[in-house]
Amino acid sequence: MGMTITEKILAAHCGKDEVKPGELIMASCDFILANDITAPIGIKEFEKLGVSKVWDKDRIALIPDHFTPNKDIQSAMQVQMVRNFARKMNITHYYEVGEVGIEHALLPEQGLVLPGDLVIGADSHTCTYGALGAFSTGVGSTDFACAMATGKAWFKVPETIRIILHGKLKKWVTGKDIILKIIGDIGVDGALYMAMEYTGDGVSALSMDDRFTIANMAIEAGAKNGIFPPDDKTIEYVKDAMKSGKRKDNYTIYQSDPDASYLKTLEYELDKIEPQVALPHLPENTKPVSELDDIEIDQVVIGSCTNGRISDLRIAAEIFRGRKVKKGVRALIFPATQKVYLDALREGIIETFIEAGCAVAPPTCGPCLGGHLGILAKGERAISTTNRNFVGRMGHKESEVYLASPAVAAASAITGRITSPYEIVKS
Repeated sequence: MGMTITEKILAAHCGKDEVKPGELIMASCDFILANDITAPIGIKEFEKLGVSKVWDKDRIALIPDHFTPNKDIQSAMQVQMVRNFARKMNITHYYEVGEVGIEHALLPEQGLVLPGDLVIGADSHTCTYGALGAFSTGVGSTDFACAMATGKAWFKVPETIRIILHGKLKKWVTGKDIILKIIGDIGVDGALYMAMEYTGDGVSALSMDDRFTIANMAIEAGAKNGIFPPDDKTIEYVKDAMKSGKRKDNYTIYQSDPDASYLKTLEYELDKIEPQVALPHLPENTKPVSELDDIEIDQVVIGSCTNGRISDLRIAAEIFRGRKVKKGVRALIFPATQKVYLDALREGIIETFIEAGCAVAPPTCGPCLGGHLGILAKGERAISTTNRNFVGRMGHKESEVYLASPAVAAASAITGRITSPYEIVKS
């Protein structure tokens, strides 16, 4: 029996010819990461081990992206701990304010994650890197601490769900709509501790940014990882990112065997998918935007590790151009990295946002977790391109968050209610 791409990567990293679902393995990591919320916990656990140095200073990223710049004394102390540890251990990939970006956009952009890698991060959305054909998954801060010391981690080999995509997406439909549709179909535990593998002719029509978004939200279906087989688009992206010179080693392309075993298979016709919205308070509560009636909003958030890349900002800017945010609505834009911000400046996208009445902030995860910038008050309602809409996720426990793509979010900012982009842009 053949193996899936996920099984092949895990086998290669634990030194075995093959692995099977359910098997427990100790595997070597290619790269590990943590942020300003999770790293301090990991640092404390690392120090308890009595180890004098980290496993590999070039294979660890510490990224203070959740409260950037620091919002209060507590967050400043958290980042100070991370900064001091990075200096003490001579960590190569510590990113300070002015160079930092949202971790799951920054690392691929910097060429730090490559196809065939095994990556763990003390953040649940580490599964983002599956877009590159890597096995990547979130872990607890204690596992991160042990990996800092040893470069290894324990895994249970997951079952795999194969998701076959056919055709091409319609205008204004994106990877966010695909993953919201899938989560709506299978539920937030529909892929519990499984790999979600995407294949089919429809994959080639997806941009890398779409793939990052889809892989990013695997965890919202309970999955261990999401993964795409590398293709020409992947290789082009990786070659460009590797020009930074931050990873100089080779990478390995893995593909699933034709006779690999899957727990089940799902199929989707991409041209049948409409813009989706996830209603409070779970990502599985999805409906096509065309089925929603007059849901008024107070705030729009466009950004995050899910939808803060340059293509996301281009989509939003296309809708905002020549239009205004409705009076009384707050529209917040968060470019995912400094490079994305700079590219958006050079393309005139930031100017478009500001002329429309949006507020543009530095790269940060802040509003996504209700931690910094854009906090909702009691009774307020937001539509957001982030990945979670749990109770109190963006502020007060009696506020509401609706998840959507940048196109739907931008259209909604203009009307003041959740709106289809087709209503705004008729052509």
